[in-house]
Amino acid sequence: MLICQITDTHIKLPGKLAYKKVDTAAMLRVCVAEVQRLNPQPDLIVMTGDLVDLGRPEEYAHLHEIIAPLTQPLYVVPGNHDARDPMREAFKAGGYFPASGFLQYAVEDWPLRLIGLDTIIPGQGGGEICAERLAWLDRTLAEQPQRPTLLMMHHPPFITGIGHMDDIGLIGREAFADVVAKHSQIELILCGHLHRTIHARVGGRAVLTSPSPAHQVALDLRDDAPSRFRMEPPGFMLHRWRDGQLISHVAPIGDYPGPFPFFDADGKLID
Repeated sequence: MLICQITDTHIKLPGKLAYKKVDTAAMLRVCVAEVQRLNPQPDLIVMTGDLVDLGRPEEYAHLHEIIAPLTQPLYVVPGNHDARDPMREAFKAGGYFPASGFLQYAVEDWPLRLIGLDTIIPGQGGGEICAERLAWLDRTLAEQPQRPTLLMMHHPPFITGIGHMDDIGLIGREAFADVVAKHSQIELILCGHLHRTIHARVGGRAVLTSPSPAHQVALDLRDDAPSRFRMEPPGFMLHRWRDGQLISHVAPIGDYPGPFPFFDADGKLID
């Protein structure tokens, strides 16, 4: 089972640039082309929030046009730049979103069970895992305690050290840690929001954030770090489940020299 994770695409209306600088649509098109070149191909695509920039139905339509070449099953969770009802409508064909309420779901069709969480607070940059959402997660995990499970959420449930992002982090992360600590079947918790690759452990479970195929949050570990981004190499992630083990890879996007051989035609290390 090979999972491609794409996050924080921030698609705007056609012709609009994010922050008047970043052509997120063009950069996602390049990402889609990179994914299409993969061999083997991913079995499914997951997108961990901030799919669009302002939650507009027209932005979701633009997103669908860009990702149309990806024919794999697609599973998404909302981020703080998304909006529940437009997102529910935009992805209703997937059949996994509930008809009302939080955009949370479980998917049973793969060797890894998938659970998507809704951490958004409408109109705010930060997120929350409230008592209702946490109780749903606890019940859903308890239904299949022996089934290896992948959790997906937008806001990471830990302090990153990047001050301005922690200011819009996850409310309820301590209670979240207590719940996931009870469920040893959780293989990995996938997040977005940070536009960077960051690894942590929460409640004894591994947590991983992914880079964006567009701009990256500037790496500044001061408590008073200003809210800024950089045009560092974009990327996505691949997560491979095989023989009971989940292995994750960062896939940078771009045209780089290579690949080049380590060994010559005689099998000798090139000197």
